[in-house]
Amino acid sequence: QVQLVESGGGLVQAGGSLRLSCAASGRTVSTYTMAWFRQGPGKERAFVAAITWRGDRTQYADSVKGRFTISRDNAKNTVYLQMNSLKPEDTAVYYCAAKNTIAVITTRDYEYDYWGQGTQVTVSS
Repeated sequence: QVQLVESGGGLVQAGGSLRLSCAASGRTVSTYTMAWFRQGPGKERAFVAAITWRGDRTQYADSVKGRFTISRDNAKNTVYLQMNSLKPEDTAVYYCAAKNTIAVITTRDYEYDYWGQGTQVTVSS
């Protein structure tokens, strides 16, 4: 079993930056594909970014390309999401997810095996 705990959310002005962290425990996720999803007010949960176990492949939603960067530190069992140039439409609860697979990236939330509780990100205009 894997437990995921997100942190780093908060309130930021438009144009600002935040760095989210997702710490895994219970089992190493060093060979898992890791991803971030988000769910804005009144919206469905949506894919944001994902990274393979070695960090050699990443994928981003079009809406965050060039602004967000996903990375991981397998020694710390932690995944990060650096968010720059934040916009009000980035306001959402951000969730970390883990998929027990090697070198496969998927944007479908139902294909992920473990989820965190989420962290709120609010971007004011």
